[in-house]
Amino acid sequence: MRTFERTHSWLKFIADLHQASPSLWIALGECQSKCEHISHVPLRPDTADNLYKLYLAKGAAATTAIEGNSLSEEQVRQHLEGKLKLPPSQQYLQKEVDNIIQACNAILKAISDGKNPSLDAAWMLDLNRRILEGLSLEPEVQPGEIRTHSVLVGRYRGAPAEDCDFLLAKLAEWLNGDDFKPAPGLEIAYATLKAVIAHLYLAWIHPFGDGNGRTARLIEFQILITSGVPAPAAHLLSNHYNQTRAEYYRRLDHASRSGGDILPFVTYAVQGFLDGLKSQLEFIWAQQWDVIWRNYVHEMFRDRVGHTHVRRRHLVLDLSRVEKSVPISEITQVSPRVAEAYARKTRKTLMRDLNELERMKLVKRGPQGYRALREQILAFLPIKSEIIIDTYNG
Repeated sequence: MRTFERTHSWLKFIADLHQASPSLWIALGECQSKCEHISHVPLRPDTADNLYKLYLAKGAAATTAIEGNSLSEEQVRQHLEGKLKLPPSQQYLQKEVDNIIQACNAILKAISDGKNPSLDAAWMLDLNRRILEGLSLEPEVQPGEIRTHSVLVGRYRGAPAEDCDFLLAKLAEWLNGDDFKPAPGLEIAYATLKAVIAHLYLAWIHPFGDGNGRTARLIEFQILITSGVPAPAAHLLSNHYNQTRAEYYRRLDHASRSGGDILPFVTYAVQGFLDGLKSQLEFIWAQQWDVIWRNYVHEMFRDRVGHTHVRRRHLVLDLSRVEKSVPISEITQVSPRVAEAYARKTRKTLMRDLNELERMKLVKRGPQGYRALREQILAFLPIKSEIIIDTYNG
């Protein structure tokens, strides 16, 4: 009998999901569907690039923040753009983030080159080496090597050091085995389960002297990416764990103290992933809506030439950037170019322009002022009673 079989009997390498609630399977199906939607959405190259950088910054900030890194998402984004300047005493924070970004990029490059990184113990060791490279560490910590000492994380003690080699190899064998072989068309759903369970087992084994959480989250990222999850979405689990950090640690603690009940942690992680996918889709949908609306406005003015029509087009386009209705007294201040266009115009001119835009169904007047009528290009809005009444009234 190995030592871990007495001290960590829950390390059984079995995913018993027979007691999973229907809501978990529904959530996994939604994750599959939403990832497919995101991967097939056409976006302008600059929008897609911004989306990737935004979620890379979120993911890198999140996975290091859980371990105590104090850089914000905005600072990480500035760093990606080469704009972040930190004093020497804080540059190690930047190095921690750099290591995560470079490891993510190494995974992405390998996949894009058709060389999927092997999900084996050697690769996990290499990821840990990349994560810890160039950082100040305790003397007993060797990047990319199995620890030889006992570790205590909060109330949790990692698996016995003498068993870590065996356990890491056993984990790799299990993850690559038939238990996680996906049914056709459900690759992402299976990968989501596989990623979360891999994360949980790496946290339980705790095979490294440092960087175990970061290694677990990178393995999670790799499994998701390899299954076809879009790169921005593959960072969402790390972001979820960071946003709900207290719950993350509570669920991890419960999983070991309950004798290896993985369902609460899996349910928590999958729901967080799904919530993140919904938010990401809303962001993408908003970008598409904006592009289609602006194209529609330009089409409406296609045969209208002259300064008056240019002014009106600019007015509705810039009014579109404001989320709420704008009082008539503030309309000319919605943008610098609108302010300049109306600087020498009377209120009568402004009202004439607004009336014409309202007649063209590009703006709508309400109690709080005027707003762009962007929703008219949404083809399948739910039917509302007022729409039916308007229809019957001709």
